[in-house]
Amino acid sequence: MASTGDWLLVRARTDSTHGRRGQILQVRGDHGGPPYLVHWADTGAQALVFPGPDAQVLTEAEISELDRQQEQRIGRVQQEISASQSAASARG
Repeated sequence: MASTGDWLLVRARTDSTHGRRGQILQVRGDHGGPPYLVHWADTGAQALVFPGPDAQVLTEAEISELDRQQEQRIGRVQQEISASQSAASARG
């Protein structure tokens, strides 16, 4: 079930495709159900969406937490890369 302002997160189905996210502008189904009018973040386009099983509706708080976790993960990877490069430079 969705509300206006929630986010639709569609997971990548294969390694050669990317996931998508879009903000739900309108809920047109009964009781928060689809279809949803979605503004896609990657293209700026709007579309009427009937989400499949690879989609998840997240609240603003949930998407913010997901973004925070991803930023932390990226920061840790960058630190590991930097430490690895420093160690390699020190050796040779």
